[in-house]
Amino acid sequence: MPMIQAKNLWKTYGDTVVLERLNISVNAGEFITMVGTSGCGKSTFLKMLLGMETPSSGELLLDGKTIPDEPDQARGIVFQQYSVFPHLTVLQNVMIAREFEHSPLLGKLFGQQKRKVMDEAKALLDSVGLSHALTRYPHELSGGMKQRLAIAQALIRKPRILLLDEPFGALDPGIRADMHQLILKLWQEHQLTVFMVTHDLSEGFYLGTRLWVFDKLRRDNQAPSAYGASITYDLPITKRTQELPPELTSITQAINSEPQS
Repeated sequence: MPMIQAKNLWKTYGDTVVLERLNISVNAGEFITMVGTSGCGKSTFLKMLLGMETPSSGELLLDGKTIPDEPDQARGIVFQQYSVFPHLTVLQNVMIAREFEHSPLLGKLFGQQKRKVMDEAKALLDSVGLSHALTRYPHELSGGMKQRLAIAQALIRKPRILLLDEPFGALDPGIRADMHQLILKLWQEHQLTVFMVTHDLSEGFYLGTRLWVFDKLRRDNQAPSAYGASITYDLPITKRTQELPPELTSITQAINSEPQS
């Protein structure tokens, strides 16, 4: 059975149709990258996978069952804006998810249990290259370091699915390349299923095992919100390269001409 299935999935807000007729299956361990023009529903689909949004019609299934309508431990997410706690150190930022998991009321652990969680957090921070910064606060970190911290936060609860919403969009090209290697390493080591939104088609083609292109198949200039986007391309990727196939040239031009949001 596929891990994720969408069956005739629609998402609307009032009279505005955002997504329509999505029919997809994703197996465990795949790395799905999603591209398309601004406002075409990529992040909306990601939010439905997380449980922040619910389908207007159709089904979105996890292991054959309706996806829970709120985030849980099985699904971790990293946003473009760094989702870290400014008043906590790097180590505390990663430990806190485990602390609230074990102690929902206090958010504090003691004794052997605290040492166990601390060791787990330190090992994870070492794997993302932050073992030298355990006692630093977020304002003392670079953009790349903050994003490494956000990834460690997402992974500490051992999710099966990692959702990435343009996680590297604010980073410089050199740091971005380092983050590409990091996320590929973590994907393999933690045996994750990854869904990643990006505006960079080359990035999507390089990182993913499948690349989805979101676009509208139907348009009405008199009623631009009458129709939603669907997945117009579902491309299997057999090797890691940033050389795009010729059929994606027009898509690249459309994405690059759109204002980024």
